[in-house]
Amino acid sequence: MILLVRHGEADGTQLDEEGWWGPARDFAPLSALGVQQAQEAGRRLRGCGAARIIASPMTRALQTAALIAAETQLPLTAVDVDLREWLPDNTLTWRSSQALAAIDDCAKHNGTWPPGESRAWEPHASVRRRALGALRRHATGAPFIAVCHSVVIETLTGTRGIEHCGVHPFDLTAADQPNDEVFLPR
Repeated sequence: MILLVRHGEADGTQLDEEGWWGPARDFAPLSALGVQQAQEAGRRLRGCGAARIIASPMTRALQTAALIAAETQLPLTAVDVDLREWLPDNTLTWRSSQALAAIDDCAKHNGTWPPGESRAWEPHASVRRRALGALRRHATGAPFIAVCHSVVIETLTGTRGIEHCGVHPFDLTAADQPNDEVFLPR
């Protein structure tokens, strides 16, 4: 069993003040509320049976994972790039307005490129495929916590509206069933 946890609320105030855009937004730390959310998630996860924690490399996920580790006394054993946030542009050169347009276009097409077309944004099937690969690499039989992002959790579980620091159990063996590779949340 894997416990998927969305990161806490991020604070982009300093990034806004310094004019950081695009992928640099991933440097945003947790807000004061986000810190509280992560600490509370850690308290809820005490005694959950997990043996360790892995995390996305984005600052908000790493900080959340560190706070959960402090509360649970579980080791943070890995950072996996494939648990990263959804990419609005595979060139990593987007500005905020372009990212917002990509989010709208992705939602309009339910996370799937229209037939015969391609987009710069990452399709949900790609997010799911890479996240499953990351979870499989870290699966050793013992339950663990994976701190990641809402789109990652949505594509893995089909759950919509993922709350900050929400905990979502995930059975990796169920994800290995035939025809599951094309799963996309609606």
